[in-house]
Amino acid sequence: MNKIERSQIIKNILDELYPSVPIPLNHTDPFTLLVAVLLSAQCTDERVNLVTPALFKIGSTPEEMANRSVSEIYQCIKTCGLANTKAKNVKKLAELLVRRHNSIVPNDFASLEALPGVGHKTAGVVMSHAFHIPAFPVDTHIHRLAQRWKLTNGKNVKQTEKDLKKLFHSEDWENLHLQIITYGREYCTARSCFGIECRICKTCFPKRKNPIFVKKA
Repeated sequence: MNKIERSQIIKNILDELYPSVPIPLNHTDPFTLLVAVLLSAQCTDERVNLVTPALFKIGSTPEEMANRSVSEIYQCIKTCGLANTKAKNVKKLAELLVRRHNSIVPNDFASLEALPGVGHKTAGVVMSHAFHIPAFPVDTHIHRLAQRWKLTNGKNVKQTEKDLKKLFHSEDWENLHLQIITYGREYCTARSCFGIECRICKTCFPKRKNPIFVKKA
């Protein structure tokens, strides 16, 4: 079975299990999604969803957030990992959106990645799920699974993104990003499957006997 055949099997299984997948981070618009994704670094989606109601109550728009102090923002998100740095970044991000972008979240990678605390993955999530512009954000879950399923050599996240984009049609990237993450959390977890237990691993690699240990992102 070659890589293209495996990718089709994987997509078929994911489509069967998850015809549609909601974005796990609660948000109402591109700005609140951007902030939520920024907060999710080294923090669970569940935790982010617990803190964002209070945060968005004091700053649901770039203008409102820019007018809040770092201390006020921190008090809302202090249970998130790296809260001090994130509070500063949220404040600066909001200020830059007001000053440079007329309080509108930009819909291009260069502008998004120029914002404080916004890396390529975060920008990709916003591009894909806020603006529905083809992007394939690769986080640690997707990087790990792409290696287990031998869709990439696992050299780095950048290479994994490039390899996945070649295997799947661009119109599928938005949903696939969420499907793969959800499947990894439910069936092909970092500390249980190891490439030999879940349905996808068994179907794509029926002769695999030894656990697969992959390179971290």
